[in-house]
Amino acid sequence: MKTNIRRFRFERGELSQQQLADMVSVSRQTIVAIERDNYSPSVKLALILARKLETTVEALFELEEKDHD
Repeated sequence: MKTNIRRFRFERGELSQQQLADMVSVSRQTIVAIERDNYSPSVKLALILARKLETTVEALFELEEKDHD
């Protein structure tokens, strides 16, 4: 799964990982792990991230070909 959170953080006023983490009530390490594709967020967290970044879940996360197998 590909994530676009980093891009959206910068498009939304250059939010730091810590600022975004505080906005969604998770640790900075959680944001780091999601951005590095080391952690897949819950549906609830994905929806909260999308809302806080003023976008859709589909824009934040994209399935890659390897994910379809």
